[in-house]
This record gives sequence, structure tokens and C-alpha cells, in this order.
Amino acid sequence: MLRDEKILITGPAGRIAFPLARSLVGENEVWGIARFRDPESRGMVEDAGVTTRQADLLTCDFDDLPTDFTYLLHLAADFSEDYDQGMKVNAEATGLLLQHCRNAKAALVMSTLTTYKPHPDPWHRFTEDDPLGDQLMPWGAPYSVTKIACEGVARFCARAFDLPVVICRMGSAYGNHGGMPAMHLESIARGEPIHVRHDPLPYSPIHDDDIAAQVEPLLGAASVPATVVNWCGDDAVSVQEWVPYLGELLGVEARIEVTPVPGASVGSVGDPTKRISITGPCQVLWRDGFRRMAEHFHPQETR
Repeated sequence: MLRDEKILITGPAGRIAFPLARSLVGENEVWGIARFRDPESRGMVEDAGVTTRQADLLTCDFDDLPTDFTYLLHLAADFSEDYDQGMKVNAEATGLLLQHCRNAKAALVMSTLTTYKPHPDPWHRFTEDDPLGDQLMPWGAPYSVTKIACEGVARFCARAFDLPVVICRMGSAYGNHGGMPAMHLESIARGEPIHVRHDPLPYSPIHDDDIAAQVEPLLGAASVPATVVNWCGDDAVSVQEWVPYLGELLGVEARIEVTPVPGASVGSVGDPTKRISITGPCQVLWRDGFRRMAEHFHPQETR
């Protein structure tokens, strides 16, 4: 566990960033920046012990932000449908933020498994040297394209500023603060079908506890040139496998409806080999993690 560090985390109220930031508080001085348009989200973050500053990655005004952070965890991202805005936030802001924190020991920049070019085999395990491409093209969403740009900027900054960087391509994160499996859980609880684009549709789910536990070794793997690694669970699990399991936990029938989307990826499984060599294996098995998640959201119904 990281101790006695001054850590900056972007988007600290986010789905992945909040439980991560909270896990670092106590042993470290943790700061968080975001737009904080919702006062309740800022209050939640501050109540967790995080020092907050309001900053918009679209304008990159960091005048109110110290420069003496020892580590940077850059998790914030733009998910809008505006390509120009996505480039400004996901690519340009990454560079300006790394420049601001160029004296840090290391920086972790979160990317995504959706940067990989779609593969016809749904069970294909994407390795870090697989071709990149636009997995979200069928939906017209710029996210995967702008995250590829983000990676390019981060790689440049590592060399330009002699700043050790690790670029982590996140898989399907989940836990007591949400994630795709949690959304499926709620749909099942409401009696709604789960809509998928392919059968099977596999992912690499990773629990929040493993994400928190793996931050320190991943930062230790940061380098110049930048290190690129898949940040995903050890096991490939299809939606067709976890949905019935969630239904079983709740004691209800779970339904899946398949509607093909031409051109869309048919799987998002990351090869964890490189990450395991850095962090060791995940400690939360997916079935155990899903049960814990169900018990958290539906304590009375979970069997």
C-alpha cells in the first residue's frame, strides 16, 4: 500500500476513481480535481478525506493546483459525442496535466480495452501489442478514438518530461459503486431483460478491491518510455454466464435478448499476463465479487 505520498487523482467522484481515492486516504495526502458541478458529489469526495479543487479539463486551468504531487492518477475522461471536445479533454488535457505534474515520481494514465481493433473471435484475448482501432464506431462515439490519442500524448510526455508513465487499459470494473455487472443486476431485479449485441459477449471483469490493491505495483512499473498494460481481471466471463448467476443470487429469472450490431466488437477480453507479472493474480474471484455486489445492493433478496 502507498504511504506518505501526495497523490492527485482526477475525476475523484467517478465510478472507478471514488473507491480508489477512498482506499488511499488515511495513509496518504489525497487531492482530487473535477468540475464538481454537483455539490453532493464534491461533498461525498471531501467526506471521504480527499482535498478537492475545482478544475475543468476542457480549459485546463490548474493555477489553483500545487505542483508537488508525488504521484498522479489520471482517471477522468470525456464520454461525450463531441469529437473535438473528446480530443481536448482526453488528449490535450492529459498532456497539460502531465506537464503540470512532471516532477512526480510516476503517473498512471487510464485508458480502455476499447482502444483495440475489433476481433472476429469473441474470446480473443487482446494483448498489449494487438492492433488499435475504433470499437465504438457503430455507435458514432468518439471515446475509443480519443483514448488512443490520449495514449499517444501520454507516451510523448513520458519521454519529453522524463516522467515515468504507465498506461493502463481498463476492462470491465465493478463493485459496490456500480459498473456494468451492477447495472445488469439492477435490471434483473426490476424484471427487465439484458440486451446484448452478440452471443457470447465476454469481458474481463475486475473488482474495485483488486484495482485498489494493484495501483502501487502498477505505478512501480511506470517507465520512460511509457509502460502499456491491460488492467483487467484474470478470467474471461461472458454476459451469458454472469447474468444467470446474478438471477440465481436474487432468486429470479434472468433474461437475455440478443440484438446484433453490425461492425461492433463481439468481445472485450484483455490478456492479463503482463499485468499479472507486475501485480500478481487478482484476489477477488468473479463469482465471489458478484455475490458481494449483490449482497450490497440487495441484502434482503440475495440467496
